[in-house]
Amino acid sequence: MERISVTKNTGEKVLFDPKKLEGSLIRSGASESDAHNVTAIVCGNIVEGMSTHKIYRMAYDILKKRSGKVAGRYKLKKAIFEMGPTGYPFERLVSELIKLQGYETKSGIVINGSCIPHEVDVYARNENKSIFVECKFHNDGHKKSDVKVSLYVKSRFEDLRSKFALDESDNHVFEGWVVTNTRFTSDATQYGKCSGLKLISWDYPQTGNLRQLIDESGFHPITTMRTITKKEKEALLEKEIILCRQVVIKTEILRDFGISERRIKKIIQEAKDIIES
Repeated sequence: MERISVTKNTGEKVLFDPKKLEGSLIRSGASESDAHNVTAIVCGNIVEGMSTHKIYRMAYDILKKRSGKVAGRYKLKKAIFEMGPTGYPFERLVSELIKLQGYETKSGIVINGSCIPHEVDVYARNENKSIFVECKFHNDGHKKSDVKVSLYVKSRFEDLRSKFALDESDNHVFEGWVVTNTRFTSDATQYGKCSGLKLISWDYPQTGNLRQLIDESGFHPITTMRTITKKEKEALLEKEIILCRQVVIKTEILRDFGISERRIKKIIQEAKDIIES
């Protein structure tokens, strides 16, 4: 296709790269054949200056017709934004992802440090390690967590570590984490590497980033689903039902909302498809 400029969310004009779109479709679970065909259709409908948002929406709509379960995963990044406006559901998601790694977790608790008490978004521990996690949820996809966040979290972590180390063996490991649904600035990641603070964002680090953790665990949020309305999603989040797998287990909540058995069957099937894809 001829070289066409498209508009990023920042307003910047860049040349459209079909391979980048195709790659994102494959990473979401689409077959190479489906990814290639969807990309070809999209390429035939792009016009000069079209926004990347519209392009990816177009790809999602085409993919949805071919494979609903893959489409649910494809919109994962947007689905996490839809978990807002508060950061509490995101904290619960992070807690579940860490729990899956063999830790006991608690969310939104106050823990005393050596100097002052600290509100900790997620506290996780097993026999050998304690983890103190700060979750930075942003409703704006352009918002980045900068080095000031890393410095602030590191200082809080050191206060907590100095207190907890008194009651643990010398071999017990302590870690401070910052997890965000967007990205970190380069200064923030550089400080994290230098100071030993673990940073996790949508696509950082290269292995073990947020997208990979969700895809590999099957812990996809309910906001990835198409069979549930926005109002129903908001009601479920208020009931602390944040994952597709919780919908499968707690079907009685759907009945409490007055959803018909026919729709419940479709909702459960979609949730299972997203989990298992």
